[in-house]
Amino acid sequence: MLHIIGQLFVGLIIGAIARLLLPGKEAIASGLIGWLITALIGMGGAFVGTFIGKMIWGAEKYAAGWIMSILGAVLLLILVRMIT
Repeated sequence: MLHIIGQLFVGLIIGAIARLLLPGKEAIASGLIGWLITALIGMGGAFVGTFIGKMIWGAEKYAAGWIMSILGAVLLLILVRMIT
């Protein structure tokens, strides 16, 4: 249970940094739902960053660092904005 809460917290931080780097009006709801979407974008960004890191460096057990996670979250946020 604490692992999930920790992932949400880290995802929220990564998602918030991605939104700061890519400012603009969101079509996503504000309030609690907006914070949850931000956390999900951050967690998805960590996943995308890990995938990119594995593709570029080819390491078997490559874990996304903060930079790759934020880059992945920014890419995911751009994709979400294109869809909405």
